[in-house]
This record gives sequence, structure tokens and C-alpha cells, in this order.
Amino acid sequence: MEIHDKKQLAAICIERLKKEYPLSDCTLDYEHAWQLLVEVRLAAQCTDARVNVVVQDLFAKYPNVAALAAAEPEDIEEIVRPCGLGRSKARDISACMRMLRDKYDCNVPDDFDALLELPGVGRKSANLIMGDVFGKPAIVTDTHCIRLCNRIGLVDNIKEPKKVEMALWKIIPPQEGSDFCHRLVDHGRAVCTARTTPYCERCCLRDVCRYAHEEGKAD
Repeated sequence: MEIHDKKQLAAICIERLKKEYPLSDCTLDYEHAWQLLVEVRLAAQCTDARVNVVVQDLFAKYPNVAALAAAEPEDIEEIVRPCGLGRSKARDISACMRMLRDKYDCNVPDDFDALLELPGVGRKSANLIMGDVFGKPAIVTDTHCIRLCNRIGLVDNIKEPKKVEMALWKIIPPQEGSDFCHRLVDHGRAVCTARTTPYCERCCLRDVCRYAHEEGKAD
């Protein structure tokens, strides 16, 4: 299929992935915004599945922002160590919860720049909070998003997360960004994999994908 520009390609990808993964959502389990903030920090270099197990003990012991803010980083580290990088993650979580307590009355701000000021919160985390918690326009450029957007041809050999995000803002309708990124994660896990050759033969995007065309797998 001949695609004339990246906006057209993006529109095709959005619609096809909607049909393929209609129920895509965040794979971290949370009930409150502050819990997702904690989990996103723990998920760095760790699977979401492991984070979901580890936080059960953490949230049982510290059931709200005030309780977690009052905890010593060493006590947090003891619980979150299975997620890896326990010391730095515990330090960030502690500092983040204390800022929420002291500056925001234990609430998570719904402003992107305010989220970026929280310890341990980068653009990916802030976008996830904006999209999943507050329902605002968001583009979460995780490793799946970056890999797939380069392979498909939505971006051209861009690996830096912020640059990928900025490029996608230009071609993805704002209201579609958050769900589209969740679907890229599902597609990246199931079909367009990182550690094996992509399963182009069962990909719903193969006729429009740059990688598939280059590899002769688009038919």
C-alpha cells in the first residue's frame, strides 16, 4: 500500500491496532494516582508483572501518601529490592511522596510540568500519569514505542525518547496518543518483538511497514 505521508501512516496504524488490541491498557495495577507514580519508578529495568507483586506488600504497609512519605528510605528499599536498583528507587519514591505531602496536600498534580518536578519522574512517567489517570493528551515513549515507530516508519532513525515524543505529537491526534502507545506495547510484546525476529507474517501492519518492505515481508 502506498502511503503519502506520516500522518496518513499514523492514522492507518491507529485504526488497525484498535481492532487488533481493543482492550489495551496500562499493565501496572493501581487504584490511585500516587500508586502509579510509585509503580512507574519501580518498573525501570523491571517487568510490570514483578512490580505488581512487589507493591502489594508496599501498599499494605504504607496505604497512602502520608504513610509512605513518613517511611524511611531504607524501609522502602527493603520491600522494593526485588525490582532492582532498590536504593535509588527507594530514595526517589521517598522524596516524591514527601513533595506530594508538603507541596500538594498528598494529591498528584494534573499538570505535566508539575509532574516533571517530582523526584524520579521523567517525561515517560509524566505522560503515563497524564493519559491514564487524568485522561489528558499523552504520548508515552517507552522502548516498545521507540522500536516500533522506527520500524514502521513513523519516525526516521530517532532513538532519543523526547525526540520520538515530539515527532509523534506532530502526526498523532492528541486524543489518540495514550491508547496508541498502550497498543504499541501490546504489539511489541506479541508480534513486533525485540529479542526475536519480528513475526511479520502475522502483523496487521505489514503492508504499510517500512521494515517489512525492506525485508521483503510485506506481501
